[in-house]
Amino acid sequence: MRKIFLAATAALLFPAMLFTGCGSASVNNERDAASSSKITDSSTGTETDIITEKEIDRSAYDFSTGFDGALSKTLSSGAAVHDPSILKCGDKYYIFGSHMAAAASDDLISWKPIANGYSKGNPVFGQIYSVYDEAFAYAGSPRSLIPTDDADRGGEHVWAPDVIYNKAMGKYVMYYCTTSTWNASNLCYGISDSPEGPFEWQGALIYSGFDKDTIYSTDVLDHVDEDHAVTNYLKGPKYRYEDWPNAIDPNAFYDKDGRMWLVYGSWSGGIFLLEIDESTGKVIHPEADPENKVDAYYGKRLAGGGHMSMEAPYILWDETSGYYYLFVSYGGLNREGGYQIRVFRSTAPDGEYLDMNGKKPDKGLNHAYYGLKLSGNYMLPSLTKAYMATGHNSAFIDSDGKKYIVYHTRFDNGSEGHSPRVHQFIVNADGWPCMLPYQTQGETVSESGYPKEELAGRYYMIDQGTAINAEIAQPEIIYLNEDGTAVTEKSSGTWEVSDATYHMTIDLEDRTYTGVFCAMNDEAGTPVMTFSAVGFNESVWGVKYIE
Repeated sequence: MRKIFLAATAALLFPAMLFTGCGSASVNNERDAASSSKITDSSTGTETDIITEKEIDRSAYDFSTGFDGALSKTLSSGAAVHDPSILKCGDKYYIFGSHMAAAASDDLISWKPIANGYSKGNPVFGQIYSVYDEAFAYAGSPRSLIPTDDADRGGEHVWAPDVIYNKAMGKYVMYYCTTSTWNASNLCYGISDSPEGPFEWQGALIYSGFDKDTIYSTDVLDHVDEDHAVTNYLKGPKYRYEDWPNAIDPNAFYDKDGRMWLVYGSWSGGIFLLEIDESTGKVIHPEADPENKVDAYYGKRLAGGGHMSMEAPYILWDETSGYYYLFVSYGGLNREGGYQIRVFRSTAPDGEYLDMNGKKPDKGLNHAYYGLKLSGNYMLPSLTKAYMATGHNSAFIDSDGKKYIVYHTRFDNGSEGHSPRVHQFIVNADGWPCMLPYQTQGETVSESGYPKEELAGRYYMIDQGTAINAEIAQPEIIYLNEDGTAVTEKSSGTWEVSDATYHMTIDLEDRTYTGVFCAMNDEAGTPVMTFSAVGFNESVWGVKYIE
């Protein structure tokens, strides 16, 4: 989570965007001539009947974008926790965030602050001020080895905590970072008997951003020899940040076999992974394996590098789908920075993590084209202001099997104010997460599906695209007709729902999106039918008001 506000990455448009505000669609000669009655899935060779442009009488449809008088009310969260990391304990949910903030909830909607701000009285972060000179000896305070480059903010910088219950230790362990500059940071950890703390500071784990002089004040040379460190980690006298991580944004998780891991990193050299010794909570430094991108100190590089805007990694194992999902955020975190949520997946905890196209971004690549974009800037009915800079998410699977994404959002209101949000996501038939359009209010998808007549109708649809910019995805009207045709003001195609399930597909402009239907409430509490579908690393959402 890059805390220094950066200009957004230049607008990077995925070729052939479909919907309003996301660029022009590209069509082949056959579709352009509007003479074909079928669409072919290039990956399978399957042909699907379509209704072509010449056969559609658009005068029969209302494509105005008014919100049908839907109530306008954005649900209030009651807290302002940035970079929320989720933990459930009993029937209570906790989120932990930057600047020593934390909150609790019983329903994933309303959050009650339990800690906030840099203070000796902070009940969650324990005795950190009693060991101030030790905890901030390397980074994060005016007295640290690496002086802050934004001294006007003053004092210590504590960012992006993540809490996990360590089964072997019988303790809650918090992993977090202290930091001074945009890459001079170190990962630390604390332990507690309670999810509400106090988390007693235990020590530092990983250092980044050192130079030829300060490297000797870290533990780097305890794990690699000096020649390796100077040759690989330094570029002249300075830290080689393009190739090695910024030691922030940690996330600890268990894999399916009960092993513990720590994924971390922000911008700089990318996202890295280390195993955790469950008996101590400390990281395990592996043997070097350059061929598989494993470093003896920093661990395995999973993705990124070259200072591309990739940060806030979070890995979730889903037994049902059989995948580990690696969530990351792209863009600058400020309101107009294009901040957004992306996801990759793997069948092993240490990768390889790939997107819907079977690829991942590495150093030197345009990362806008990589990773399934789940959420960015968007406007939907019932929102008072568009959501902007939706990102730095965590994720979890509840005891009832429902899956959730937890993130913070800013708003199209001219300020940098933020609020946590929780959306349910449902895995589609191809094993990819589909994030539901509205924050959860206890909805449950119908396992037996929905009658087609309940699904057909007029939807407000947005395409999240793959751009990294300040543009807001705006709704466009689409009609899903009972005869299986799908009609927008400028394009047409087909849609279908699998018998006795909630799984659906929609084909438009030679693009197939695979997703789910789910009845839920909008943020004003009004019942709606929604769909969420993904394809070509894009997410498409639809909202229909139930008559």
